[in-house]
Amino acid sequence: QVQLVESGGGLVQPGGSLRLSCAASGRTFSSYAMGWFRQAPGKEREFVAAISRSGINTYYADSVKGRFTASRDSAKNTVYLQMNSLKPEDTAIYYCAARLGDSTTYYATRAYGTWGQGTQVTVSS
Repeated sequence: QVQLVESGGGLVQPGGSLRLSCAASGRTFSSYAMGWFRQAPGKEREFVAAISRSGINTYYADSVKGRFTASRDSAKNTVYLQMNSLKPEDTAIYYCAARLGDSTTYYATRAYGTWGQGTQVTVSS
């Protein structure tokens, strides 16, 4: 089973950019589809983006489509979330998650068995 560690969060002004990283341990990273979720204070955890095992297929929530890009580097066992044109409503703790194999329910928290500890993203002037 993989272990996940996120990094790259911080404070950024509206319109700015951040790149989150999620480093996975283990030798079977390519067997895992990866997801990004976020949770704002007082709200439920919500789907942000997902990427298939191969990296060919990516999926996005409507609220981030066109602004966020998920990618993965199998040589580094790392998945990334490039976030551009950030808005105050993007403020949340961002989590990466892993599931063994691809799934049509990539948007559901229940589809993922392993989670990172989260990294805070704050968008504010």
